[in-house]
Order: sequence, then structure tokens, then C-alpha cells
Amino acid sequence: MKIFLSADIEGTAGIAHWNEADRNHADYREFRALMTAEVVAACEGARAAGAEQVVIKDAHDSGRNLILDLLPDYARVIRGWSGHPDGMMFGLADSFTAALYIGYHSKAGTETNPLAHTTTTRISRLLLNGEVASEFTLNALCAARHGVPSAFLAGDAGICADARAMIPGIGTVETLEGAGPAANSLAPTRARALIRQGVEAALSRDLSTLMPQAAETYEIIVEFCNPGDAYRASWYPGARSHGARAVALAATQFFDIQRALRFILV
Repeated sequence: MKIFLSADIEGTAGIAHWNEADRNHADYREFRALMTAEVVAACEGARAAGAEQVVIKDAHDSGRNLILDLLPDYARVIRGWSGHPDGMMFGLADSFTAALYIGYHSKAGTETNPLAHTTTTRISRLLLNGEVASEFTLNALCAARHGVPSAFLAGDAGICADARAMIPGIGTVETLEGAGPAANSLAPTRARALIRQGVEAALSRDLSTLMPQAAETYEIIVEFCNPGDAYRASWYPGARSHGARAVALAATQFFDIQRALRFILV
């Protein structure tokens, strides 16, 4: 069994402020360690379920967050950003048994995490086929494009609820719940224990049903905070203006949506 793990930080237990996710701030050191510990807990759960290898995509900001010497010897880690449209899922292939999502956070336009956003803080919302989308939305569809089920997610209560709505049966651990700029969180030790147990349980059952529903066509609407960004993005081939601060784009293949976002959101 080979498992893919996409790791972010804004859904890590205890996090409540952007300083804690910023490698240039003193607070980051603590949360880098907590992010790593949750990833290690997920690896341990996967190993207990029979995983021979866990491939980890360090998927926050620089892509260089995890404390490498704390990772188990059966893990591989993908650091930095290749520029490939798979982004936070880069390295995934049809040879993987399942995908895990650790440290994930609520989507832009919601208040269930003080650090809620989708890919970049320069957008206020991203809609996919009329529904407000999260990074998990995009990444689970990316996994499905490779034929890989999404088995487990740990993150704030909002993204866990979204994950369960999109993929009924996915395992989740709610690490925290936002209230405006505040967060009500599990103790990190408790979160890690639940992640370890949850990943083992999620990977020890039938995974075949854990695929998001495919669509015949896809349309994204990207709502920017700044109208200048929308104007620039409107020049991407196939994109069109959608009001003063938004662009829209339609495609029949989800990879074309991924590729468009790769350039529209830079």
C-alpha cells in the first residue's frame, strides 16, 4: 500500500493567527513543529494500516516547512513548488492507494477558521460549478483524476464538514473551530492521537466509494479582492470577465481548470 499525504498548516491544532504560519515570524517555529507532528501521526496511522510508503507533499507557502529529520524512514517528501498544475498534490499518480489531507483549512469566504482562504488571500471566493470551493475541493478532484480515493482529512470544523459533504464516508478529525479572529482548538497531543487512530481506521476499510462525484463540464469563477487582479487574469486563454472583480472559465476536463488556476492565481 502506497499513500499520498498533502500537508498544510492553517488547520493544525492550536493555530489562530497568520504569524504562526509565516516562516519569517518567531511564532512559526512552534507551528512548524506542530505541523510536522501531525504529519508524523498520520504516517504512523497509515503504517499501522499496512502502508509500505507514504509520500508527503509539503504544501504550505514555500513548500519547505516540515522538519525532515522527524519523518519516518518509510516516508518520502516533496518540497518546494515544481510549477505543475497539480500543485498541492504534485507527485500523485495512479499507483497510490489513497490520499490523506493534514492541516487543511476552511475556504475563502467563510469564518470557520481565522486563517480561512483558498490558495491565496488575494481572492474573496472561488466557485466551481456554482458552489464555493476550497483547496480540498480542488485537490480531491485532482486525486480522482488520478483514480485515487480521498480517505482522510484533519483540519478545522468547517473544512471537515465540507469534506464529508463532498465525499460521504471520508474520515475526519476536527482540530479546531474558528470564531472570528479566535480559535477553539483541541490540545495538539489529543489531535495527534485522533489523527493516528483516524488514519488507521480510514485506510482499513473499503476505499472504493471515497471518490467525489465527477461532472460532465466544469466552470470556475474567481472573485478577486482587487479589480486589477481580475483584469490581469481575464487575459488567460478562455477566461472572461465576470463583473468588476471576477473572471470565469469553462472546461470539459478538470485538468484544464487546474492549469488555468495555476496561471490565473499567480
